[in-house]
Amino acid sequence: MLDSLRIQLPIAQERITAIGYHATGTEALALDPIGTQANAGVFSRLFQKLLGDESSGLKYYLLDGGVGPETGGLDIGAPADTDVYAPVDGTVIAISDQILNGRKYGVRIDIQPSGNPGYVVALSDLRPDPSLDVGTTVAAANSKIGRVMDVTSVEQAGLARFTQDRGQHVHLEVHPAASMTQP
Repeated sequence: MLDSLRIQLPIAQERITAIGYHATGTEALALDPIGTQANAGVFSRLFQKLLGDESSGLKYYLLDGGVGPETGGLDIGAPADTDVYAPVDGTVIAISDQILNGRKYGVRIDIQPSGNPGYVVALSDLRPDPSLDVGTTVAAANSKIGRVMDVTSVEQAGLARFTQDRGQHVHLEVHPAASMTQP
């Protein structure tokens, strides 16, 4: 969640290996996690258990590193080639190459949410669906936008500490629309 913007998981829940939040830059806005922090300290876990704050059943991890808000970036772990769906209803406003170590590894897809034009939801670490173009209207949890790409050969995934694989994931951030520049 971010204010009134509800963000759906872009991966089918049965395919998710882990969910992790981390700092990702000063332009990313802090997301409000839903669920329980799985790597919280003993007192935090006890407090959550006493209050019964586990309504969604989702568990997430806070990952180390980065700058900016500690929940500014969201990594949703899933095996490579898993389908990725739009996390919000909206319009694709940009599809740009993702460059890691000087080489192209998939794309970044920017979606402007319907009803929340002040935000842009950005997804990366994926291969775009061939039918996706700038201007395409997408529906949350229904419109396939791509597939998880394995970038673990060039990027060490913090999520790997909590999965049984190398930490393949799709990365999600939300930015103020005013801070975005078109590629």
